[in-house]
Amino acid sequence: MTTTGTRIDLRTQIAAEFLALADLLDATPAAWDAPSLCEGWRTREVVAHMTMPARYDAEAFMAEMAAAGGDFAELSNTVAARDGASAPASLLADLRSETLHAWVPPGGGQLAALTHAVVHGLDVTEAARLGRAVPADRMAIVLGAADPDVFGTDLTGVELRANDLDWSYGSGELVTGPAQVLALVLCGRSVPAGRLRGPAAPRFSMG
Repeated sequence: MTTTGTRIDLRTQIAAEFLALADLLDATPAAWDAPSLCEGWRTREVVAHMTMPARYDAEAFMAEMAAAGGDFAELSNTVAARDGASAPASLLADLRSETLHAWVPPGGGQLAALTHAVVHGLDVTEAARLGRAVPADRMAIVLGAADPDVFGTDLTGVELRANDLDWSYGSGELVTGPAQVLALVLCGRSVPAGRLRGPAAPRFSMG
């Protein structure tokens, strides 16, 4: 980020994303045990994962990493299962924590923190069909930062094209849909059936 104004705006976007998810889950308690787009995780496990920075400072995180033998995937699954069993009120408080809103992943910065908040929020809201639309300006930032290579997403021969934003990626067989659903595709998710259109849509859809 090159200006203080940009940094402040991104932090505001990050906080707004976590707070919006908290308010939505507060109003729809049945969603806590609904499956998410993260394999094997319900909403509660996703929220436990995405709010780890609210509960674990650097020292505590490194202790968890050591216990997992340096395997971040194992750490994530262990913490998600353990902390996901917490009461929803506790997880909601974590989503609303200023500590979480100020956190940035090591080496990733605020763009990575915003992507973390938006994509994991969509793992919940798209899977549970909660009907939330991420604001267009926020979604455009995430799409501009998302790198499918980081997630091992194979987009060979495919063009992703948003039907609600002026955005596309790649070339080849067309896949169209809401920008937030295409962001999930970029990040390696299979999305609920019916959310995408085009010849290559089944390649990235469930069922």
